[in-house]
Amino acid sequence: MFRFRTSLFASILCFSGLSAMAQGTEKPTDPQIADIAYTAGQIDVTAANLALEKTKNRAVRSFAEQMAREHEAQNKQVFALLDKLKVEPEDNDTSKSLVDAASKKQADLLQLSGAAFDKAYVENEVAYHQNVSESLEKTLIPATQNSQLKQLLETGLKLSKEHQKHAEHLVRELK
Repeated sequence: MFRFRTSLFASILCFSGLSAMAQGTEKPTDPQIADIAYTAGQIDVTAANLALEKTKNRAVRSFAEQMAREHEAQNKQVFALLDKLKVEPEDNDTSKSLVDAASKKQADLLQLSGAAFDKAYVENEVAYHQNVSESLEKTLIPATQNSQLKQLLETGLKLSKEHQKHAEHLVRELK
């Protein structure tokens, strides 16, 4: 079932909504955390693919290519670990809220083009990676029980912070 959801996530975008993770009162389980991590990565791949379709800006295109490549690689690592551990990801309210927010954001971004799209895409990448980093630090990593999953999330945190810095740099370039 998890692999079939890929097509669903491939059709949506989300740049915010991860802050809901930090607001939940129940600690997520490892299968839920794996689902959240995959969902967040796939959402950024989908966002990057939209940017690749719409942008004419060389720097934005390069950034989007990097986002797609690196998040796809990280999602492959999540799948490989889950297969190794024989763990089935578990759908949860956080993943569902990401999907809901993605649908709304996609509708907004699809209305934009040119410099307006580039600016909105990159600004949202800043916010998205900031939310991802915060959620990883405050909720997901501390709640993770499996040491291998925790290590993968810690690598994801470093990557998210690098992506945020890159996006912040692009925002300054686009002004």
